[in-house]
Amino acid sequence: MDDGERDGFLGDGGTGVLALDTGADDPPYAIPVSYGYDADEETFYFRLAVGSDREKGQLAGRSATFVAYGDEDGGWKSVVARGQLESTEDDDIATDTLDGLSRVEIPIVDIFGRPPGEVSFEFHRLVPASLTGRKESSTAP
Repeated sequence: MDDGERDGFLGDGGTGVLALDTGADDPPYAIPVSYGYDADEETFYFRLAVGSDREKGQLAGRSATFVAYGDEDGGWKSVVARGQLESTEDDDIATDTLDGLSRVEIPIVDIFGRPPGEVSFEFHRLVPASLTGRKESSTAP
């Protein structure tokens, strides 16, 4: 999948799975999330639920893998981004973050069983160290 096709598939936001590193002996912590994608900067933005009862723990600085996938035009496509999560509240990325958030649309998905107003959220971004896309081959065996 070339960059243009990848960016078209991701659009300015959607849903996927975010997997966070938990340490050498534990499997990654993987959760479905909604995302915003800024194609200009190849950056993902996440609105993640936080709080003392959340299993994710500290988010900023964690190694992460994000996967967006779906069936489009009769074939499967997926994009995998790997890097480290960054808090959008860090002073050194605040201007870039404001610009990026103005170009994305993060879907609001209600999975919490209570009104979103009762859930605390933080914004994080992922500037991928690697970003790859794959699609189903159109050739038959």
